[in-house]
Amino acid sequence: MVRTGDAAPDFTAPLADGDVSPFTLSENLDDAPLVLAFFPGAFTGTCTTEMCTFQDQLAGFEDVGATVYGVSVDLPFAQNAFRSAEGLTFGLLSDHEKELVDAYDVRMDFDGLGVHGVAKRSVFVIDADGDVTYDWVSDDPSVEPDYEEVADAAREAAE
Repeated sequence: MVRTGDAAPDFTAPLADGDVSPFTLSENLDDAPLVLAFFPGAFTGTCTTEMCTFQDQLAGFEDVGATVYGVSVDLPFAQNAFRSAEGLTFGLLSDHEKELVDAYDVRMDFDGLGVHGVAKRSVFVIDADGDVTYDWVSDDPSVEPDYEEVADAAREAAE
């Protein structure tokens, strides 16, 4: 599992930001700190609440120079529909190939629902050197991150 102090695994994934374009982590470190908020799936209860809470608190992240990205295994087209429906202004990274959930070791299954290979609810803050300065991973998909703790971690990574 990726932990605080580790080098963040580099990746290229589709970025849904109203359009769809490739996003490579190592090429976007100038926008650090980067907040990668993994969530199981668009258009689901807790995930919608989480992404909307990040949206509500986005100005605080931007004030310290942090850039927030949601990450799920949804296709970028579904993510753009989700962004539009919920009024999200930050980008969502599509891990439809499930490479990020494996690289960050946050893959989980909902066996009872027959849903496999989605992201555990987790947050990683990455600094301008590409190092993970904060990690939070939940095995309980109904638990949201401590948003104030994430904001504090982003602020510290920006200093």
